[in-house]
Amino acid sequence: MKNLLVLFGGCSSEHDVSVVSAKSVISNIDTEKYKVYMMGITKDGKWYLYDGPVDALPEDKWLEAGKLTKAFVSPDREVHGITVIREDGYENIRIDVAFPILHGKNGEDGTIQGLFQLANIPYVGCDMTSSAISMDKILTNTVADQNGIAQAKWDYITKYDFENGLKDLKGVEEKLGYPIFVKPANAGSSVGISKAHDFDELENALALAFEHDTRVLFEEFIDGYEVECAVLGNDAVITGVVGQITPANEFYDYDAKYSNAASILNIPALVSENERNLVASSAVKTFKALGCSGFSRVDFFVTKADGRVLFNEINTIPGFTNISMYPKMIEAAGISYSELCDRLITLAEEKWG
Repeated sequence: MKNLLVLFGGCSSEHDVSVVSAKSVISNIDTEKYKVYMMGITKDGKWYLYDGPVDALPEDKWLEAGKLTKAFVSPDREVHGITVIREDGYENIRIDVAFPILHGKNGEDGTIQGLFQLANIPYVGCDMTSSAISMDKILTNTVADQNGIAQAKWDYITKYDFENGLKDLKGVEEKLGYPIFVKPANAGSSVGISKAHDFDELENALALAFEHDTRVLFEEFIDGYEVECAVLGNDAVITGVVGQITPANEFYDYDAKYSNAASILNIPALVSENERNLVASSAVKTFKALGCSGFSRVDFFVTKADGRVLFNEINTIPGFTNISMYPKMIEAAGISYSELCDRLITLAEEKWG
């Protein structure tokens, strides 16, 4: 039996989503193949080895429901695992493979991936470099442009340049027209994103985005359908059935994703078969251009006017909650949730083992 570390929580605006995703993953791990060690990171950055009921993970009830022991992932390759701080000293536990379920900053941005690479522990998902690039929307768009991946027109600004008059919003306004989407470069799950319809709203949207990052992306509005594609694999990859979001809100913001049940998920997407095939091929191209491995959810627009497929963004640790699109799209392709978890662990061992 192999030792599997599942890491959840984290210092991120998506902490609450992470613990729900982790509950689903842990509940579907084959316990005849893996001994699961649950490690949680609190919102203020404390690390604990958790021994208690899996059902207590959502809403951070795990902090009161079971035994918590201070622990951390050791970067020492001789340890090759976690160090647990016991009352009578330290205990090192070897970890064969890790499954980080840390959405957003400090989890999806290459930070935890770098730690696992230092420790030489195989782990699920994209490596440090591809995670960091994919998390940064400005870098992602730059790579997409260089690889001929069609996307909306875009621009960006830094807080330093804006505050020192080196760049202003007039140029953005002239280049993109309205409406304009305003996004922090490194925030996930639509946190801090706004849709600006005029200059006043653009200024307010920029102020909000600066609360989450010092670099901000601007994108032109695309009148299209929001579609998503699940990609699974390392060098050889497969895709799930392309899905489509009908947002409960004006756009698919954080509330529409995780709180508002009125958002509708359509699998397969309500676009033509040819358009779905274009989305799937573009998702694979994007996945490989960014150097991804393991899994990612790649999001696109299909324009209403002429059916063009335009890249929107990529998520290298997509949500695994019970309403998340990634496992649903993979399941529609014939791979159950439990089998998906097992495949992801196997892919990690193949890549890093």
